[in-house]
Amino acid sequence: MAAEQDPEGRAAARPLLTDLYQATMALGYWRAGRAQDQAEFELFFRQCPFGGAFALAAGLRDCVRFLRAFRLRDADVQFLASALPPDTDPAFFEHLRALDCSGVTVRALPEGSLAFPGVPLLQVSGPLLVVQLLETPLLCLVSYASLIATNAARLRLIAGPDKRLLEMGLRRAQGPDGGLTASTYSYLGGFDASSNVLAGQLRGVPVAGTLAHSFVTSFSGSEVPPDPMLAPAAGQGSQVNLAASVETWLERVCGHLGLGVQEPHRGERAAFVAYALAFPRAFQGLLDTYSVRRSGLPNFLAVALALQELGYQAVGVRLDSGDLLQQAREIRGVFRTAAAQFGVPWLQSVPITVSNNIDEEELARLAQKGSEVNVIGIGTSVVTCPRQPSLGCVYKLVSVGGQPRMKLTEDPEKQTLPGSKAAFRLLGSDDVLQLAEEPPPRAGQELRVWPRGARESRTVRPAHVEPLLRLCVQQGQLCKPLPSLAESRAFAQQSLHRLSPAHRRLEQPALYQVALSEKLQALVDRLSARGAL
Repeated sequence: MAAEQDPEGRAAARPLLTDLYQATMALGYWRAGRAQDQAEFELFFRQCPFGGAFALAAGLRDCVRFLRAFRLRDADVQFLASALPPDTDPAFFEHLRALDCSGVTVRALPEGSLAFPGVPLLQVSGPLLVVQLLETPLLCLVSYASLIATNAARLRLIAGPDKRLLEMGLRRAQGPDGGLTASTYSYLGGFDASSNVLAGQLRGVPVAGTLAHSFVTSFSGSEVPPDPMLAPAAGQGSQVNLAASVETWLERVCGHLGLGVQEPHRGERAAFVAYALAFPRAFQGLLDTYSVRRSGLPNFLAVALALQELGYQAVGVRLDSGDLLQQAREIRGVFRTAAAQFGVPWLQSVPITVSNNIDEEELARLAQKGSEVNVIGIGTSVVTCPRQPSLGCVYKLVSVGGQPRMKLTEDPEKQTLPGSKAAFRLLGSDDVLQLAEEPPPRAGQELRVWPRGARESRTVRPAHVEPLLRLCVQQGQLCKPLPSLAESRAFAQQSLHRLSPAHRRLEQPALYQVALSEKLQALVDRLSARGAL
């Protein structure tokens, strides 16, 4: 199979991103003559993350890219030969060299779908040896992506629809791959942009960023701009010495604020002027390097008002320390009085961005009614998922040669559901799993189902029936182009909107019910009684 010829292909996982026991099992299958047996695995999770009642399915694009690029290179095979017993038949390694995913079929929840425990995110079928080798890479690609997307969706629900959310956690992420995954799937989950430039280049994630405190502190105030002249925004008229104009405006601003003209930090002001000369149409001030009220705010206003005279409009300010909610209120008050004092109406609505280890609790505080915060940057809390660092996805064999397989265990929660299955969402009721051979449920028709973990069945009459699993790869070929990341993001938000408030609630939500068809429940009971085949 040919790899996709697109920039994202550089982010594809490699076949040896796997656990050694996948290779030892592959040798076992091959030695037993079972490498070509048709098998099916399901990838799913057992519990919703973060104490919530839902997850978002993510990572499908990465999985498809991985499958299409899957091929063991000579160096890969040579390494496996060094890791396996020295007397391994060389014919096995020749078999590995010829492997690809041309016999693999994948059904999946569309990216951005609501997902619930036990419902497959992926169904992977094909030759037993190959689909066994895919286990660890597919788990790696789906589990973290889905966890990040779900975490981002929770943060979006807390923030509400109007606050702009920026992901800025690359420096806190679990390595480069983790950083790229987090930036990609936090966007899918509802964030508006990322600081991660590579996510913009490879994945099309909108990128955003301005300046750090190091830029501000690098200026002492003694620097002379090599070219302090700035032309009007309209392109007509004489250039103006921006640095000199800022000094003139500073006197007026300090008089308005009741400050001495020497109080605002000269180096900070020089940094703001330098940044404004570089980005006159996108000037943003970082206010808390020294003192927000006595330095950052007056310096920002002086530069913003000097730019205003030339027809430019500052795009915002940022705070990165202290009581962000209270400071935002105070800054907004200053902006309103300054807008009136200097006759600049847009100044009162300058966006205020905040950042600084913002978690769910602080986000709820910043998003409360009456908050003057417009943009919220979140890093550690979105990329590391501190409330739950793993989704705990599993990849389990459900059939071989068309015969159901079931794992029985001392822990009932770890028992698997046998057989090739279909999944449906019943509007006003449950998600239902049934055997693939069964006719699909019909809207308005009574259906007897067994809620998982319940002792008795119940009868439902769905108003609408939605098939959940879509055929996306058939015999190694992509069935149709996958949605773009932006389209999957929009679908995720639509999916969340359709979820009932009781299930969407982040604390003590109502549990979403997943049920089995009567025939699937009977198969489970039969295999449980006599042991797995």
